[in-house]
Amino acid sequence: MKKIIFFDTETTGNTEKDFLCQIAYKGAGENTDENFSAMYKPPFKVPPEASAVHHISNKMLEGKPAFGETPDKEKIKSLFEDANTVVVAHNAPFDLMIIKKEDIIPANFICTLRVVRFLDPEEKIDRYNLQYLRYLLEIEIDAQAHDALGDVMVLEKLFERLKNKIMEHDSKSEHEAIDEMIKISSHPSLFKKFKFGKHNGKFIEEVARVDRGYLEWLLSQKLDGDEIDEDWIYTLKHYLGK
Repeated sequence: MKKIIFFDTETTGNTEKDFLCQIAYKGAGENTDENFSAMYKPPFKVPPEASAVHHISNKMLEGKPAFGETPDKEKIKSLFEDANTVVVAHNAPFDLMIIKKEDIIPANFICTLRVVRFLDPEEKIDRYNLQYLRYLLEIEIDAQAHDALGDVMVLEKLFERLKNKIMEHDSKSEHEAIDEMIKISSHPSLFKKFKFGKHNGKFIEEVARVDRGYLEWLLSQKLDGDEIDEDWIYTLKHYLGK
């Protein structure tokens, strides 16, 4: 059985230009020795917009070393890049992008966001962010939202729900379910409906027929933007036949 490590980052923002200011991880089950959380000073000050989300202030980071200047980097790199390790994150492409800037490229990963979407083919769930799912699924846990370690604790409970659902629905073993989650995570999600904008609630396939220009415009916005929008770019190209 592969070693499962749940992790989360808090950063200076949510774009490709942003950097790590906190990382936390937790081993699954009895691997309590794998628990870790620490803050680091990023290359530039944390904007107030980011602090308003994770409540990490620049004052809290005063005197902290940069992540790359600490022994934590090599410790985490060794753990995450081990061929027997599977790192688990919610919206993993973003967290993977952040730690790639620190020269850490995990061998295997699971994105619980993509797995949730996969298990909700009719898109009945209104939102897929971690804290929404926490309360939707009534995950009872004493964890502070948007703190990296708090999010990791919620993530572990969500992962167990998703893994068990795959095991029960597809009659898979735990090992097979984890392999299935890795496979699902390796490919961008294909959205079916808009949940924002002027076509909110409509099927994207329908919009592609009646308002192709809107999809073309949205794709150009996603391609030109600096946010991590791999799933939307894949979806729009799919419906535009590109």
